[in-house]
Amino acid sequence: MAQNALIQVRVDDSIKKDADALFSDLGFDTPTAIRIFLKQAIKRNGLPFDVVQPVPNAETIAAMEEADRISRDPSTKRYSNFSELLEEVENEVCT
Repeated sequence: MAQNALIQVRVDDSIKKDADALFSDLGFDTPTAIRIFLKQAIKRNGLPFDVVQPVPNAETIAAMEEADRISRDPSTKRYSNFSELLEEVENEVCT
């Protein structure tokens, strides 16, 4: 008979609550989900999902570059707060 080992992990209450709810919706409890994760990691000889840094696509990179150019352009109109911007937008819509 295989002996059981205890694994203890500390997580934020909100993470545990959300995980418990998710796994319950899937039909099992959190300890079962953890066992599934461990078995899949062993089977794949690594994490059972990709761990990568997200790489923005060309459209996102272009938008980031445009935002950078706009922020550096001294002729770009500036607002002291969001309300000021909204007020101008509302005035343009009404006229």
